[in-house]
Order: sequence, then C-alpha cells, then structure tokens
Amino acid sequence: MNDIFAKHAALKAARESLAALSPRDPFALTIERPISATVGVIEGRETLLFGTNNYLGLSQSPRAIEAAAETVRAEGVGTTGSRIANGTYALHRELERRLARTFRRKHCMTFSTGYQANLGAISALAGKDDYLLLDADSHASIYDGSRLSQAQVIRFRHNDPDDLDRRLRRLSDTPGARLVVVEGIYSMTGNIAPMREFAEVKKRHGAWLLADEAHSFGVLGENGRGVAEAQDCEADVDFVVGTFSKSLGTVGGYLVSDHDGIDTVRLCSRPYMFTASLPPEVIAATLATLDELESRPELRTTLMDNAARLHAGLRTAGLVTGSHVSPVVAVTLQDVPQALAFWNALVEAGVYVNLSLPPATPDQNPLLRCSVMAAHTPDQIDRAVAAFKTIGAQLGVSKLAA
Repeated sequence: MNDIFAKHAALKAARESLAALSPRDPFALTIERPISATVGVIEGRETLLFGTNNYLGLSQSPRAIEAAAETVRAEGVGTTGSRIANGTYALHRELERRLARTFRRKHCMTFSTGYQANLGAISALAGKDDYLLLDADSHASIYDGSRLSQAQVIRFRHNDPDDLDRRLRRLSDTPGARLVVVEGIYSMTGNIAPMREFAEVKKRHGAWLLADEAHSFGVLGENGRGVAEAQDCEADVDFVVGTFSKSLGTVGGYLVSDHDGIDTVRLCSRPYMFTASLPPEVIAATLATLDELESRPELRTTLMDNAARLHAGLRTAGLVTGSHVSPVVAVTLQDVPQALAFWNALVEAGVYVNLSLPPATPDQNPLLRCSVMAAHTPDQIDRAVAAFKTIGAQLGVSKLAA
C-alpha cells in the first residue's frame, strides 16, 4: 500500500532539522494563561506578549466579555448551520448593518474567519475567464482564494504600482474582468500599501480593486477604517475584506462594498455557503469591541505612538527592520539557526514574538515578527527592546545593520 504521507517527507525532514536546533517547538508554544492583553504565562513564567495581533488590546475587553456571557445565556453557544440554511440569526444581520455603516458602504457579508472572507470573496468575484493581479507578498488566504476561483493569476512586484500598470497594460485587449488584490498593512513585514497609487492604476485600466485591511482596520485612518481612509481613496476601492481577529480581538471576517452584486455573491461563495456561521456570543463580543474602537479614538493614537517607540528602539539597537512604522515590526535575520537561537533566547528572557520562517516569509529571510498594542506600556516596550538588544549583541546580530 502506498504511504499517503510520503508526499510530506521533505516537510517532515525540515521539521526534524528544526527540532534538532531548538529546545522548544516554535509551532507549539502554548500561552498557558493570559493574565492581561499584554502579559501571559508561558512555560510557567509571566511573559510579555509581542506576537498576538491584538492591536487595540480588546481581546480582554470587560464590555465584550460581559456581552458574550449574556448572549450565551440567552441564545446558546452555536448556530449549527450555514448562513443560507439555519445559520442566520438577527445578530448576524445586526453586525452586517453595523459594519456597513462603519465603512460607509451599502453592503456587508460576514464570514466565520478572516481567512474564509478572502477565500469566499476572491473565489466568487473572479471566475475562470477573469484575471487576478496579486501583490507578490500576498497572504496565503489570498493565494488560496485565487486557486478556488480558477482565474488566471498574475503577480506584480510588492507595493509597486508601476509594475501593476505594466501588467494591466499587457491585458488591454484581452477579454475578462481584472481584479487587483492588495493588503493595507502586510502581516509579515508591516509594510503599508500605496493604496491611492494602486487605485489610480486600476481606474486607468478599468479594473476592480479589493483591499484586505485585516491588519489596518482599527489602526489607520481618522476613523480607523484602514489605509484607504488614511490615503483618502476609499471611493476608488471596490471591495474591502478584513477580520475581527486583529483590532477587534474576536474571530470572523467581512466583505464590504457599494456594489449591489454582493447579494449574489452570497449564493455562489462556497466558504460562505457551506460552513457554520459565527456563534451568537462571538457576534455580541464583536459588536462590543466595535463600539470601543469607534468611541475610543485615543487607542489608535497610543497604538501608533507605541509602534514608533518599538520601531525606533529596535533600529537603535542595531537590528534590521522595515522602513514603515506600523504595529507590525519585523526584525530580519540571516538564517534559520540564528533566528531559532534568537527566538528561544527571547522566550527565556520573558518576551514572546512570532518566529516566521521561509518559505512563508518575503525574500526567504527568517523574521522575528513583533506586533505591538495600544495596551502596552512604555516600560513594557523598553523591556522588550532591551531584551532584543542584549540577545542581538550576544549573537552578533546587531552587526548586520552596520
């Protein structure tokens, strides 16, 4: 009998080689107990959390916790069905109306996760006779949505409107719709998209533009709507996709748009049609944290101040980071053994960050990916920077920035 796992032999070998280099499994590290938004217990020690994407610190919101508890008592813990079967509750409609109003759009669809939002939106909007133009650094959910869509995929250079323009120009005489997909803030590096320039390119070629604002919603813009709002080009973005699992601290995803065709998308988006809908308590918690996002704009100010403090501190420590200041700050390292040693030393020093390894990283460089919160105190940020500086000096990493 053929071994069904044989196809994964190379992956198994790669994991075994990582295990030989690391005293702990970076893919199985457990937060045993969250103490607050910024501190958790890992390996029995209180540890600073700088790898959670909990940008506004709302995962521990007392309002959201109470809203979820009340709703569980009133409506139970799950819907047991998809949105087009028995899985649409009044709360789903309320959340969709609320998000549409927040984004100042006519229509909203909600999904059970942010991954499914990209999968469901892209696969329904682009068909086999269409073209998807994707930023080369796009998230896995975007690439997976493109596979489900069966559209022709064309990649353009990361954050490069001129390269997108060239590739759209080559399609000028080719039938089929063109959907351009970019992210507001890129999750691995913290790079911010030149959304306004992308919007100008798409208008010039009669294309459509979808912006994934997963890491920028609640972060950028006067009202927290993301990069498109911050760069004053929302009217030229056709579709916005995002998630509740970052700034809103819960789970789920959404698609908002002014195009009336969204109601038809509900009937052909397989990740929307064939999965159980969000449970009521998650929706109640999401509505509560959305209230906080909108009523507490000072959270965004504090968040960006903290992002600037962390970014500047790491660069002053001689470490290599991206040029953009955003809540995602990634330190680039030379190779996997160096990254493993650095990450393990940080854990032992009481600082948790994400270890990101090739091939999941841009340019095939390992990253120590930090995400900062509005809830972090200046002292917590300074302690994290001090740990980076000490370990970087011990490993000779800081010399890379020279």
